[in-house]
Amino acid sequence: MTREMIETAWSRHCGQGWPEFSSPHQGPLMTLDTVIGGCVVYYLDSPEGLDERRLMIVRDCVNELDDLTGELDADSRTYFLRLRELGDMLLATASQANP
Repeated sequence: MTREMIETAWSRHCGQGWPEFSSPHQGPLMTLDTVIGGCVVYYLDSPEGLDERRLMIVRDCVNELDDLTGELDADSRTYFLRLRELGDMLLATASQANP
């Protein structure tokens, strides 16, 4: 996983805009979007990448996304699957750094 790949995926995600949907999980999903997005920006701005604390946060967010996206309509689910992919990309960079 390269920094450029993550930057491209992040740009594509940001260009999509927040989906319109109704769900009791909308607040937690918005928080997950904000947290993962913040970790992506931190990663892109930091030559060291993510520290262990941030990696744990991303792992937790990815797991929570798995729990919350099952009931969403297809369009909304696509947005959050893309967000999950960003989380997975961040986690993959740590695996590459520590094989």
